[in-house]
Amino acid sequence: MTSWLSIADVSKTFHSAKGPITALQNIHLSVREGEFVTVIGPSGCGKSTLLKIVAGLDTDHTGSVELGGSPVLKPGIDKGVIFQEPRLFPWLTVEKNIAANLSLRNPQVRKRVDTLIELVRLRGFAAAYPKELSGGMAQRVAIARALLRDPRILLLDEPFGALDAFTRAHMQESLLDILNGNRTPMIFVTHDIDEAVFLAHRVVILRPRPGSIHKIVPVPLPFPLKKSSPEFQQLRSTILSEFEQIEQLEQIQGAGI
Repeated sequence: MTSWLSIADVSKTFHSAKGPITALQNIHLSVREGEFVTVIGPSGCGKSTLLKIVAGLDTDHTGSVELGGSPVLKPGIDKGVIFQEPRLFPWLTVEKNIAANLSLRNPQVRKRVDTLIELVRLRGFAAAYPKELSGGMAQRVAIARALLRDPRILLLDEPFGALDAFTRAHMQESLLDILNGNRTPMIFVTHDIDEAVFLAHRVVILRPRPGSIHKIVPVPLPFPLKKSSPEFQQLRSTILSEFEQIEQLEQIQGAGI
């Protein structure tokens, strides 16, 4: 299966009063069509910066990013971005939030919005306003809105970080349902190891200072995963041990050894 997203030798440097700070260094990563990749790592490793570069929100970097064979040079509707907060318009209903600036009077838009409402399991809430929704429901509206124009890739920056544990688990399962019904590849940034393993085909572990790929861990388990299974726990332990290695490397660098 060929790569749908290609990130080649990407580096990002911020300039501050104290001098240049390298946020990302020599990032190489490819994502296939229909693949779910999670990105995890310590704070300050450049996870969100990498997502902004893929989204075209940050073009001041070296290296190249290609999506579907075309270079990513700016933001666009071909890249769906979902943040930690749903960012819904409070004066619009669910269906109008999903449609955004498109008219529901258009039969094609109407059909697509109705299909997405079913996909994200919000039947019966099309006429509801954001204040009438739970946090998880609001985030599902944001996901549906991002899918409306059939983006080439979906980019999610800790979208479940503000949810309680029960709602978060439910949203993880909902997202997998969406993936099964849609070939859109996804990159999902998280701090949660269990979430990273549960959702992904591959887990990308970043290390900080500068942000670089420490290791890519495949998840060769059939869906749906069971977090209580020995195989899941083994993968979780593998990633935890990688974090311990990162911490040891940081201590060695800090000591100047």
